[in-house]
Amino acid sequence: MKSFPISINDPIKYPGPPPAQADAVVIGGGIIGVMTGWEIAKQGLKVVVLEKGRIAAEQSSRNWGWVRVQGRDPAEIPIMQESATMWRDMNDAIGAEIGLRQGGVSFLAKTKEDLDRYASWLPDAKANGVDTRVVSKSSLTDVLPGAHGDWAGALWTPGDLRAEPWTAVPAIARAATDAGVTFVENCAARLLDLEGGRVTGVVTESGLIKTNSVVVAGGAWSSLFLRRHGVNIPQLSVRATVSATAPVDNVHNGAAVDHQLAFRRRQDGGYTLAPAGFHELFVGPDAFRALAKFAPQLVKDPLGTRLKAFAPKGFPDAWGTARRWAADKLSPFEKMRVLDPKPNAAKVRFMARAFQETYPGLDDVKIETAWAGMIDTMPDIVPVVDRVETIPGLTISTGMCGHGFGIGPAFGRITAQLATGKTPSHDITRFRLSRFSDGSKLVLGPNL
Repeated sequence: MKSFPISINDPIKYPGPPPAQADAVVIGGGIIGVMTGWEIAKQGLKVVVLEKGRIAAEQSSRNWGWVRVQGRDPAEIPIMQESATMWRDMNDAIGAEIGLRQGGVSFLAKTKEDLDRYASWLPDAKANGVDTRVVSKSSLTDVLPGAHGDWAGALWTPGDLRAEPWTAVPAIARAATDAGVTFVENCAARLLDLEGGRVTGVVTESGLIKTNSVVVAGGAWSSLFLRRHGVNIPQLSVRATVSATAPVDNVHNGAAVDHQLAFRRRQDGGYTLAPAGFHELFVGPDAFRALAKFAPQLVKDPLGTRLKAFAPKGFPDAWGTARRWAADKLSPFEKMRVLDPKPNAAKVRFMARAFQETYPGLDDVKIETAWAGMIDTMPDIVPVVDRVETIPGLTISTGMCGHGFGIGPAFGRITAQLATGKTPSHDITRFRLSRFSDGSKLVLGPNL
């Protein structure tokens, strides 16, 4: 079986060293961090993006590759629409092919009740001009010709897109470098440098960078870094298993998911597969702290997340992972350069069988590679994108809940606006940090 395309064994493309000063520093080299850095550089500012391992080596390259408006939280829809426009312009903007294709997205309903639940999203689609419609059982062959399954119907958005994550994010980083962004790999941010409670720099393993603006876009690691500075967010990380088939006949040019399996066509002729609605949570200190806030989500979908007793050594919420460290000592981020969880082997075998059953006309479906990623998730299934009032100069953009790849370009633009003192171009009240402490009732996103 082939190894995952991006790993800690890859040569360092951006060795640094980091500069002594910058207008802004972004912590995290995933899609959010890369796009934030690029958007800051477009303002003519000096920006550094720090990555403890390799650009896009964690969840930004390990996701399904869906670029969808369908099923989004109402507050995310206009942001995702802007992001889709940015994706459509991306090949020209970066001078590279990222595999962007319009193949549509379909949510296949097992029961009439599931179909009604999907259809409840239609008013949000209509209000924003999204081309979503309900497809009846008798018309499913028009959307998924050749597919076999006992489905009651589907929610279908023909305008939705797909792209290749492990190709796209590194290519965007190369273009951002040309635009003036300084990336530094293998360079962990250890601590914020603060004076009078304000950000004055970032202490990295390679020295101090003076700056008055820092963005934390560390994905699964964000909560650990922020808590060290007294900023508590109820963010957890769940393991998600994914696999890729060898090239096969093109049975469906878009992306689809039912109660068992998610799949989407890839540029190389294979399909990316994932078990639908299945995640694994390694229980650690953060899980206990956040349990009360996650309770509504767990009650709504009690079988969607499997609990695992102990996280592997070095994971963000492992029992042995340090919660406090000094500026001149190794941080947890240096001890785990790339978060590379093992995939669930039983689920990998299941996915191959399920895809073959969905398309029995295919020859033997062979899994070419399998991997897992840690998805940073929040109790209400929407991210935190906000300035931190208690630490002027600090901005957070994290907790994308497995939806970050598609919406990353526009959220990167919004995060850059926040980090440079500008008014956000969208209403981001829904994503405010204070919702976890101001007594607000948490409202679950649709999570379709």
